[in-house]
Amino acid sequence: MPFTGFPNEAITFYEGLVADNTRTYWLANKPVFERAIKAPMLALLDELAEYGPYHVFRPNKDVRFSKDKTPYKDHIGAYGESQGGAGFYVQFSATGMIAGSGYYQMAVDQLDRYRTALDSDALGGKIVAITDTLRAQGFESTAMSSLKTAPRGFARDHPRIDLLRLKGLVVTRRWKPAKWMQTKAVVERVRDTWVAAAPMNFWLDTHVGPSTMAPDEDGLAHFRPL
Repeated sequence: MPFTGFPNEAITFYEGLVADNTRTYWLANKPVFERAIKAPMLALLDELAEYGPYHVFRPNKDVRFSKDKTPYKDHIGAYGESQGGAGFYVQFSATGMIAGSGYYQMAVDQLDRYRTALDSDALGGKIVAITDTLRAQGFESTAMSSLKTAPRGFARDHPRIDLLRLKGLVVTRRWKPAKWMQTKAVVERVRDTWVAAAPMNFWLDTHVGPSTMAPDEDGLAHFRPL
């Protein structure tokens, strides 16, 4: 079906789930999730097929190692990855939407290449200029995890220490609930975000690239939205 937006019913569903995050609520309202949330998300991803294929994250949580034992996520998210290694993420919830792109969590070999490139005044200066421009346009620059201090072998007063501490590099846009989310305008908002991230992703793909290490057997199971 063509994407026409996330209906108001989707927000109502998630507001109810936040208030009553139980299997009873989920089973009673699962048809709403399928119709008002999952189906529109799949339709949105079809509109953005050039950034796929996508992994749509399952609604139930892995609570084995979490203090929060509520069984269901309060959002729906999807992730695609380019051949070069850059990822593309989109999320919808009762609190709004998130779209982001970049290298969410670098493997050890990627971090080595990333830090080597950052240490170069020429290459490091270029990515600083790119991320500064994106922040000026309203993006957040972050990663799924970071160090509290400098990586081993780097000075704490390194001119690019803020980026060196990151274990990935991602830019995101966040939007609070708005009427346009119930329309096809979502497609262009998300696409515009990913297009804007292209210079950063080109730098990452060129100087970092995909990991050559064996993937974590849990794959995307531990992916956390930013």
